[in-house]
Formats: sequence, structure tokens, C-alpha cells
Amino acid sequence: MVTAAQWFEGSRPRTLPMAMAPVIIGSAAAYELGAFRPVQAVLAAIVAVLLQVGVNYANDYSDGIRGTDNARVGPLRLTGSGTASPTQVKFAAFLCFALAMAAGAALILLSQAWFLILVGVGCIAAAWGYTGGKNPYGYLGLGDIFVFVFFGLVATLGTTYTQAGSLSAPAWVGAVSTGVIAMALLMANNVRDIPTDRETGKLTLAVRLGDDAARISYVMMLALAVLLPLFLAYDYPWVMLVLLLIPACLMPSWTMLTGKERHSLIPVLKQTSIINLAFSVLFGAGLVLTRVLG
Repeated sequence: MVTAAQWFEGSRPRTLPMAMAPVIIGSAAAYELGAFRPVQAVLAAIVAVLLQVGVNYANDYSDGIRGTDNARVGPLRLTGSGTASPTQVKFAAFLCFALAMAAGAALILLSQAWFLILVGVGCIAAAWGYTGGKNPYGYLGLGDIFVFVFFGLVATLGTTYTQAGSLSAPAWVGAVSTGVIAMALLMANNVRDIPTDRETGKLTLAVRLGDDAARISYVMMLALAVLLPLFLAYDYPWVMLVLLLIPACLMPSWTMLTGKERHSLIPVLKQTSIINLAFSVLFGAGLVLTRVLG
């Protein structure tokens, strides 16, 4: 019988800060617009976390039944390890999706942003289609693009819009930056799995780029994400707080460039998640301080 601890580990908690980061940024952008709504912010966070966990379980299920996880390095795979049956993991994924849809429906009702129904359907389809179905886009090297769109642009801008009813330059910049960091985390994960993914025909962007180029792309993504807010510095000087993250980016970047053992890349996932969460807090604080202090 699967224990609660195993379900928790299988949910890949290291990725959960990635779900919270766009909500923090989007809410801070709404505050800067004078329209912060706590209830909508909480609902957006619930949707984001449930979708992230649902994606992780769906990925576990789909990779597990395809045999992609049979010899993979990293956190517990419930299906691939035989800890849970494929049916159980699939049910857990769809339960998360259903709960996310319920929270999303409440969010749409409060904000009256009815067009977001279509966005929500797209999110569920993208979450399942990453590794599920007959032609999973994650196996074609398109996963990074979808992560950027849904865990960057959609999550951040959706959070802002459901509170403020409009968007702003900081919302867009924050959305791009957090989306790029999410791509960096996926890249780190996929660089670690290049040998097994190549053998099983999972042609991720990391596999297509090759080991060296994929590692360099990770560093470039972090650099872009941290430096992009500088374009806002004239009108929002406090967003320069994000530059405090530069030292924190050095260790995972160095590990990615020099760590030849696949096990050595595992800590990079947690470090990248923390970087994204810290970025969201610093960027959000910059927007709040700019509004408060002028």
C-alpha cells in the first residue's frame, strides 16, 4: 500500500515553488495597479499548486507505462518503481485536475473573466498532453515552450487579470522571467535524464541540443530572467532587488556546467525552484515598495 509520504515524494515537492512564484508576481502586479484581491490570490495559488501536482502525477503515470522511468536517476517515480499502480497514479492526476478546475471556476466567477474558461481547458489539456496521449509534446522537444507559456505567462498574467481586470508592463516582465526560470528547471531535469530519454525516444529539448549546449542554455536562462527586470528600473527602481539573486544563481550554474555525474544535477532542481520563489518575492517586493514609497 502506498504511504502518504510516498505520495508526497511522488508529487515532486521540489517543483511546487514554481507554482507559487507566478501567483506572487501576479498578485504584486495587481497591488501595484491598486487592485489586490486576497481571495482571488488564494484561489489562484490553489489552482497553480494543484495543476503542478497533477502534471507531476500525470508525467509519472505516462512515463511509467512507457518504460521511460525504468532506470531514471532522481526522485521516486511511483509508477516506474512499482510503488503505486498506474491506475492509482492516473486517478491522483485527474483528481488534482478536477480540484484545480473547481477552484478555477470559483476564481472565474469572482472575477467575471469568463474567457478564462477556455484558458483553463487549455491548461488541463496541456498538463495531460505533456507526456500523455498518443503524441505527447514532451517527447517532441516542445515541453519547454509549454512550460514557459502556462507556468509563466498564463499563471502570472491570469493572476493579475483576475484581480485587476487589466495587465501592466511589470506583470508581463515578471511573467516572462518566472516562465524562463521554469524552463531552466525543466532543462536541468532533462539534462540529467538525457541518457535514458535518448534510449527511450523521448526527444526533449535537452536531447535535441546535446549535453553541452543544454547545460549552457540553463545558465543563459537564469541570466535572462534575473536581468530582464532592469528594463523596468526607471519607473520601478525597487525591482532591482532581484539582482540580489545573482550569487544564488552561481552555484547551480557551476554545477550544470561542470557536474558530469547525473546524480550531481539533482540538487539543481531544488536550487532552481528556490531561485524562482526568491525571484518572485524580490520582484513582488520591488513593485509593492515602488507603489508605497514612490
